[in-house]
Amino acid sequence: MNDRPRIAVVGYGNIGRSAVDAVLAAPDLQLAGIVRRDPSRRDGIDPALPVAGSVDELGKVDVALLCLPTRLIPAAAPEYLERGIHTVDSYDIHGSLVDVKKALQESAEKGGSVAILSAGWDPGTNSMVRALFELMAPKGLTYTNYGPGMSMGHSVAVRAVEGVADGFSVTVPLGQGLHRRMVYVVLEEGAELDAVAERIKADPYFCNDETHVVQVGDVEQLVDMGHGAVIERKGVSGVTHNQLFRYELRINNPALTAQIMVSAARAALRQAPGAYTMLEIPLIDFLPGSRDELLRRLV
Repeated sequence: MNDRPRIAVVGYGNIGRSAVDAVLAAPDLQLAGIVRRDPSRRDGIDPALPVAGSVDELGKVDVALLCLPTRLIPAAAPEYLERGIHTVDSYDIHGSLVDVKKALQESAEKGGSVAILSAGWDPGTNSMVRALFELMAPKGLTYTNYGPGMSMGHSVAVRAVEGVADGFSVTVPLGQGLHRRMVYVVLEEGAELDAVAERIKADPYFCNDETHVVQVGDVEQLVDMGHGAVIERKGVSGVTHNQLFRYELRINNPALTAQIMVSAARAALRQAPGAYTMLEIPLIDFLPGSRDELLRRLV
């Protein structure tokens, strides 16, 4: 009998598609199925995989991977948590993360379940690297430089702006943690570029960065899922100055986000009920295998 935990993928966009692949590749998890608004849409989905309009149609589900736009997470997660289904999301609005965590804590306690928020590469694994750097050099400065590459969260935010028919956002690093946002949009009929640009620049995703909005005829010809980041810290260990640390990644954005979410699903099964960020969970809980085996291999 297959007693591996059952994972549902909720949403089937870029991250959802990669999440299905990552669950199927996991040695200790199994895919319960896919939940999407229109389950009749099965283009590109293996005919053997269940696709449902509700998680109720998938039988027992242990963890739901919420592969949804960030702004839908606060309303979507409680539905699962209060029914005892653990959730993992990739919520990426840094400034409101703590408030969302507090709200999901209540739902998780009510359902005896676990919510892991911001299980992506930033916030998420990059947050863990920043914490590690501070552990190594408590005094100093850390800079996170993103890109160059397409930001999924920013691109979703662009497409939700009034007057935008389609669009995406590219992050360009300027150094010392500063960034330029290059936003490419296809306008809806009758929309004015200046008005659309003003709305985009006022959005919380963009209001703190230099942002340029460019009108184009076809977004699909420009999209590239590649992205990356460089985290650098110059600090002090004890009383010794000039400690230099650098962490760099060059990635396929949705594939890495999905893999981290699947690893977080494993960790969710090992926590007491409540809401967590990745920073609050022991690193070893994200990995398959017994603790003894992992310690022998990694320590």
